[in-house]
Amino acid sequence: MSKLVVALLSSAALFSAAQADDKLIRIGFNPGPYKDQFQQGVAPWLVKKGYKIEYKDFSDGIQVNDAVSRGNIEANIMQHPVYLKSVNERLGIDNVGIVQVPTPPMGLYGGKITTLETPKPGTVISVPNQAPNEYRAALVLQSLGWLKIRPDSDPATFSQKFISENPYKIVLKEMDNAQQVRALPDVDFGLIQGNFAVSSGMKLDSALKLEAPTSQFINVVTVAGKNQQAAFAKDIVAGYRSDDFKNYIRSHHQYDGYLLPDYFK
Repeated sequence: MSKLVVALLSSAALFSAAQADDKLIRIGFNPGPYKDQFQQGVAPWLVKKGYKIEYKDFSDGIQVNDAVSRGNIEANIMQHPVYLKSVNERLGIDNVGIVQVPTPPMGLYGGKITTLETPKPGTVISVPNQAPNEYRAALVLQSLGWLKIRPDSDPATFSQKFISENPYKIVLKEMDNAQQVRALPDVDFGLIQGNFAVSSGMKLDSALKLEAPTSQFINVVTVAGKNQQAAFAKDIVAGYRSDDFKNYIRSHHQYDGYLLPDYFK
């Protein structure tokens, strides 16, 4: 076999391998409903287009964003834009959201107290220990008239020092959001992110109060900034916007009460 033929065969093999890599999408998830949504509602659409999907599970939002930035995975599905912005600033990276996904809202759930009543002094409420999600929790309590936050509060850097009024002397107990469901018996109430609530078997309609729909807290598919125009990213967006995905969400009642992206209208 001539050197020219060998070179051509080697080039063809490399081209074929590159094509295969282009059709592999590795996606990271935190606990919650987003993996099921993708597997059942989007992945079949992408597989028909020739993609192979690999699923990676992560325990926190920092690692899964770092993995996207480094190219260890192509995308993650687990966060809203405010949290994404805070992680980008913390890690000095440039991940971007490319499409919204149906998202269960944060809710106030009963612990030692199971009815929505005026809090007594010293009432203990668990809240996420991440600034953007503690901000969300504070907004829910403000909507109930239980406290007030300063109008200049920045969700990405929020802390309890931005609470301007706390007439009921509520104690906000910060904890890892993955531990909040388990810790409910130890607190009076818990303000829990929807994904952690539903992944623990809790129903949204069991919440005493759900957060108001806000687009900045609807989760997004995240990719590295350099990949937002890549073919795989555009195909993921098209998969979520497809009739197949919308029909899947509408026909499965476990998604009732979720915050829905604009493309569902």
